[in-house]
This record gives sequence, structure tokens and C-alpha cells, in this order.
Amino acid sequence: MSETGSTNIVLRALIRDLRKAANSRKAPIWDYVAEMLERPSRRRVVVNVSRLNRVASDGEVLLVPGKVLGSGSIDKKVTVAALSFSLRAVEKIKSAGGSVMSVKELLSSNPGGSGVRVIA
Repeated sequence: MSETGSTNIVLRALIRDLRKAANSRKAPIWDYVAEMLERPSRRRVVVNVSRLNRVASDGEVLLVPGKVLGSGSIDKKVTVAALSFSLRAVEKIKSAGGSVMSVKELLSSNPGGSGVRVIA
């Protein structure tokens, strides 16, 4: 396990929950997300809302295994789950009619991982 994974107890618990869901639900998406989160923090995914706007369509559920930043604009109503968000990113996503949640909340609400698109 990476250095970050061994020091952040909350992140370790999340990765463990993702692996359990992947095995019990036969959902490889959670294994992939756990693998991305095990990376050192400097190699984790960082995505701006402008990129989410480019790649998403209305009503889509997006998962960012890293941080969402507020650079750019978004005009699509999407649900975004991520490890963390900047305050500006949350404001922009919500003002466009979308919603934000943590990876753990997405895992709880959709343990099968169906209809979720990973943005990495």
C-alpha cells in the first residue's frame, strides 16, 4: 500500500469498503477506484469543472477518484462524487443544478456501481 494509504485512516477504510463492494457485488468499477485512490497524493486525479462540462451529459453520475477544482464553468446538471472538492467547484456544480457527494456516499447509494462514469 502507498505511503498515503498507510497514514490516512479514513482513506484506508474507504479503500477497504470499495474492495469489499467490488468483490461482493462483482463490480469491477470499485476495484478500479480503490486502485486510483491508493496512489500517492501527488499522483491522484485533479479535474476542473470545465473538463466535467466537456465530457459529461445532463443527468450523468460522475466519479472523480481525486479532487474537483473550480476552474472554468459548468452548465450541465450532473451528480459528481469525489474524494474532495474545492469550495468554488461545489458552488459551480450546485448553481448548474447538479449535486455533489463523497465517494463513500456514492458507494452506499449505488453499491453495484451501475451508471457511474469514472473521470480520471
